[in-house]
Amino acid sequence: MTTNDVEAAALAAVDEAAIGRLLLELLEVPSVTGSAAESELQHLLAGHLERLDLDVDLWSMNLPELRAHERFPGSEAPRTEAWGLVGETRGDGPTLILQGHVDVVPPGDLAQWEGDPFRPRVTGDVVHGRGACDMKAGVVAILAALAAIRAAGVQPRGRVAAHFVVSEEDGGLGAFGTLERGHTGDACIITEPTSGALMTANAGALTFRVEVPGRATHGSTRYAGVSAIDAYLPVHQALARLETRRNARPDPLMSEYPIPYPLSVGTVQAGDWASSVPDLLVAEGRLGVQLGEDPADARAELEACVAEACAADPWLRSHPAVVTWPGGQFASGRLPSGHPLALLVGTAHADVTGAAPPPERGAPYGSDLRLYAGTGIPTLQYGPGDVRLAHGPREQVSVSEIVTVTQALVVATLRSIDVLAR
Repeated sequence: MTTNDVEAAALAAVDEAAIGRLLLELLEVPSVTGSAAESELQHLLAGHLERLDLDVDLWSMNLPELRAHERFPGSEAPRTEAWGLVGETRGDGPTLILQGHVDVVPPGDLAQWEGDPFRPRVTGDVVHGRGACDMKAGVVAILAALAAIRAAGVQPRGRVAAHFVVSEEDGGLGAFGTLERGHTGDACIITEPTSGALMTANAGALTFRVEVPGRATHGSTRYAGVSAIDAYLPVHQALARLETRRNARPDPLMSEYPIPYPLSVGTVQAGDWASSVPDLLVAEGRLGVQLGEDPADARAELEACVAEACAADPWLRSHPAVVTWPGGQFASGRLPSGHPLALLVGTAHADVTGAAPPPERGAPYGSDLRLYAGTGIPTLQYGPGDVRLAHGPREQVSVSEIVTVTQALVVATLRSIDVLAR
């Protein structure tokens, strides 16, 4: 068979109906980060990889050892276990990694959903549910591409490895543990939702906590105390000014975003009684890390911002706010400029769609890309779904979009040896 015949046979074996069924199966497992269902889904996916006749490594990660590592990426969700899962084709030569995370964020306010977020709902070509685009559609595309190649009787030259990881949403423990186990490769495609674009860079994101003290007293004599809520306001205003400064000159890959590196406060907690003046406010948020920026420099800039706000306030000058860095710590990452992986995936997408190659962009959120890129594995993101629908009650994905990505992965996988062996 010629190269064209091999690709045509594998593309013809892409099974749209099976893609739809598999997506529904995965969405029904409520694999929230850190939950027992996250582990359940890893074992379910291991069965799918075994049925594809891959060499499967399913292992329980040594959490204490990983947490003690100097490069541990941080985590937020409590957990007692984490399972790694890798399936590889047999053979020699360069290895292409296809990676996806299996965990999802909690559904939030159930009243905003149309039905149960973990009972997927289908309207025409669109599947709704928590995890639909972020990123079980991408996991399905990986499995469907490998299934099509196998069904066509094609043996990829080189090696292909599917990495399915936990804990992406809260820091990247799963990817970190997978790489530490020795599962590496020569290039990596992460099937995060990109709406058909090539995400060749990721901004980072650092979780921060600011604790602002007050002085408690009875609400009827509030003038005798200091409200931690009022004390926090100048800090909040200073953080807004910091965001403006940090977004003045974004990298060209990030320039299309209104705010390339957002700084947002996600939770604010203060007080324990309505008739008491609160003596502590705790605000937690995320600080966007610029492309190429050392996370330590980003942390230092936010700490200096809070210190300056405290120095300018009569109360906070002598009772300063305290900044700490719990939870996920995502550095930025990017594909080396001009690396052939972008051309490989872009050309594959163009060939299966008949459209122009997709644009290269940067993503304003942190992901596992920086962990793979940080170990020297050229990595980009390309996958089905619109990230703007992720983490919300309107999360959905089009099955036809999964099919397109699956087809592009088939072509890119079969051509990858010619690129990676150079």
